[in-house]
Amino acid sequence: MQDLTLARHGQAQTGAKDEASYDNLSDLGQQQARWLGEHIRSSQGYDHVVSGALNRQIQTAQNIGLDAPHHKDARLNEMDYFGLAASLAKTHGVPWPSSEPEFIAHVPKILTAWRKGEISDDLESYEAFCQRISAALMDATQYEGRVLLVTSAGVISTLVAMALDLEVSGKSKIFMSVSHTSLHRFSLREDGMHLTQFAATPHLDHANRLHGVTYA
Repeated sequence: MQDLTLARHGQAQTGAKDEASYDNLSDLGQQQARWLGEHIRSSQGYDHVVSGALNRQIQTAQNIGLDAPHHKDARLNEMDYFGLAASLAKTHGVPWPSSEPEFIAHVPKILTAWRKGEISDDLESYEAFCQRISAALMDATQYEGRVLLVTSAGVISTLVAMALDLEVSGKSKIFMSVSHTSLHRFSLREDGMHLTQFAATPHLDHANRLHGVTYA
């Protein structure tokens, strides 16, 4: 049995309409990561940190600031949400959301079309995405000691959906519940992957840090 902890990256550039504009931490995102690092150092710590290769994931790992080797694994990168959104607009006429309620309604439409294969052939398939993030998790078990993986909401929500055998509607709710720098734990056992912790934010559970609980 191997336990792995996953953290979502800190808040990035909210309101961006493309990956390049989105892919850097905001000032609050950097602070969220520093608070997480303080919490981790005051508890058991980690022996290895593995982040995806996106700027926001790397920056989060750096701001957490643990005295542990930092490895990068692009298989922990987020799904191409902006590409999927553009494909959905082209094939289904669904416009890019302009408000939080519209974004909440937008997520299940993207996930449904993606899972059904109703997207551009140039984009990564849902099956390929699941395979790469599952493989990244399995390979992370080869590191000795406690391992922290820094990734994104789409990766985390997909792994939760796989562990709990959720349909798209359930996965969409999970996706919207993964706050920035929240912690999630999975236990990899002989009978499969088990979710043992979801969306913990002990580093933000303080009266003067409640503004730091963000989702978008």
